[in-house]
Amino acid sequence: MGYSFHNDNRLPQGRLAMASYVIVGMIGVLLLGFWKLQIIDAEKYSSMAERNRVRSIPVIAPRGRMLDRDGRVLVDNRPSFSVLLLRDDPTLVEKNLPAIADGLNIAVEDLRDDLSTTRNLPKFQPIIIKPEASDADIAFIESHRSDIPILEMISISRRRYLPNGFMAHASGYVGEVSEQQIESSNGRFRPGDFGGKTGLEKQYNDLLMGTDGMRRVIVNSVGKEVGRLSTQEAIPGKQIQLTIDYDLQQVAEQSLGTRPGAVVALDPRTGEVLAMVSRPTPDPNDFSVRVSNEIWKRLNDDPLHPMLNRAIQAQLAPGSVFKIITATAMLEDKVPPESYTAFCPGYATFYGRQFKCWVYGKSSHGVVNFRKAILDSCDIFFYNVGMKLGIDRLAYYATKMGIGHKTGIDLPSEEPGLMPSEEWVERVFHRKWYPGETISVSTGQGAVTTTPLQLARTIGGIAMGGIFKQPHLLKDAQNVGEERFNISEPTVGKITDAMYGVVNDGGTGASLKLAGVELSGKSGTAQVIGYSTRDRLGKQKKFEDNAWFVGYAPRRNPEIVVAVLVQESGQHGGTASGPVVRDIIKAYYDKKNKNNGQTTVDYQRFNFDNGTNPAQAALGVNDAQSSAPAKPDAPKMNSAAAAAVIIPAPPEKALHR
Repeated sequence: MGYSFHNDNRLPQGRLAMASYVIVGMIGVLLLGFWKLQIIDAEKYSSMAERNRVRSIPVIAPRGRMLDRDGRVLVDNRPSFSVLLLRDDPTLVEKNLPAIADGLNIAVEDLRDDLSTTRNLPKFQPIIIKPEASDADIAFIESHRSDIPILEMISISRRRYLPNGFMAHASGYVGEVSEQQIESSNGRFRPGDFGGKTGLEKQYNDLLMGTDGMRRVIVNSVGKEVGRLSTQEAIPGKQIQLTIDYDLQQVAEQSLGTRPGAVVALDPRTGEVLAMVSRPTPDPNDFSVRVSNEIWKRLNDDPLHPMLNRAIQAQLAPGSVFKIITATAMLEDKVPPESYTAFCPGYATFYGRQFKCWVYGKSSHGVVNFRKAILDSCDIFFYNVGMKLGIDRLAYYATKMGIGHKTGIDLPSEEPGLMPSEEWVERVFHRKWYPGETISVSTGQGAVTTTPLQLARTIGGIAMGGIFKQPHLLKDAQNVGEERFNISEPTVGKITDAMYGVVNDGGTGASLKLAGVELSGKSGTAQVIGYSTRDRLGKQKKFEDNAWFVGYAPRRNPEIVVAVLVQESGQHGGTASGPVVRDIIKAYYDKKNKNNGQTTVDYQRFNFDNGTNPAQAALGVNDAQSSAPAKPDAPKMNSAAAAAVIIPAPPEKALHR
């Protein structure tokens, strides 16, 4: 039997070899991919797998509190919730964006803007899309855990300030950090973080901030928390104790009232700021979450500029308070001699121009000597002194005593004021100084400008014999600066004796006399524009004079100095600003002389519909807990101011840790 093999269907050897190579190659690729997954990219995919089941939620550190010099809380925190958006899955985020916007009452465009500004952040890092969650927001998030698993909430401590702008400019406020702050923070700030924007909040932001922690939880496939892992606790910010005396701050706020102006009270022996007020003022509570566009626009459009801290930024002519500097220069240079007298008929002519005394048209001062010139604030006397001294000698003494440069207080954005000189006018205006300009400068008008803080430091330093301490708000601050300028003992004695006479010997502050207190000081009434210009334009409210008064006690080596500015009051400095100085210094001595710890403010002066101070209600304190009974020796306040402003009740004492 024969067989034929011609129809054999066996695979040719070449094809078989090719198939083998393909199979081996595929196995090699698989092995290479397996090696890449398990060895090269092991950490990457392990991290991704971990993030699918482990969620990291930041724990925000509460900011440190601010306490007054006696340990009472001035700035505290309150609990709040913020809404986080988890961006691990961009597809899921895009899908749920309309539902999130509708549920949280946020515009979709705003959400997209938030995502756009944070696109460079790692995808696993959540972002805050609503800083302050309402009860409705919390309910929405909890009820949609399963279908919108990309929303989360974190607990955040928000700033709580005393109401009605109490100490607002000194404390400052916090706000959401800007892109510039984030870039310069070296990773410390993230989008949505809050930091100090003004005042002490900005100055001591690094101390107050603390360090955030992290909470790690296990979630299931729909984002629901099913377990917890380790938690890195947040480190709270450090609380800081201030030099502010709550009781004096309270009196200052009430006595100034709603009038535009500023108050600074400090201890010239140490530089400690005891009170600082600037009016009008924003409410820093409006900034504790995110200030609305409406409020921000109103603040910036307000012609009274409530965002301006007048205590350290209002650069205004000091008026007759500057005569103390002119008088010091006169006695030290002996030009003219101390025995010099001038005749004041209410006006005088210098360099072909008539200059008026403040009594022009009402009376005259007659023959005036050095002491009478200060007591009665005679312009004609000091015009003559300024003419004889010259601008450069005036500038020398004024600069040495602090006029025209920053005090160095621990607050941002302090302004320096200006002390003109021949060098200054040549450098800025490229012209010579006109001798007639010295006449105005000698009485605190013309180009010279100061701030209330600067004036308080200068007058206090003169009364201290030429020791000018650096003002500061941080209690127990280290390395407090000091400037010394040699003022002879006879000069200090004559200057302080004259300022004592301003109040106690029938001078321009005679109505401010306090029994048992050596209240001394100097009034000042500064023109906003020149008399001739005002006469030409008509007497409008915005051209009224600014009222100054700087007072201190006792007459030598004072314990407290107070500078008060009331802008465009249209009144004499001793009338508009003097009572504020008197109220604060009286409160200081009342407190000093008491041993029972009661405050000096008469709370019975306030009339509330329900018998409760709204500030006390806000702090959770009732009248019985916080207010002292009315006392017959409580300081006399300006009644109009007392009716116009509500002062917070004494805050609780801090628990020292």
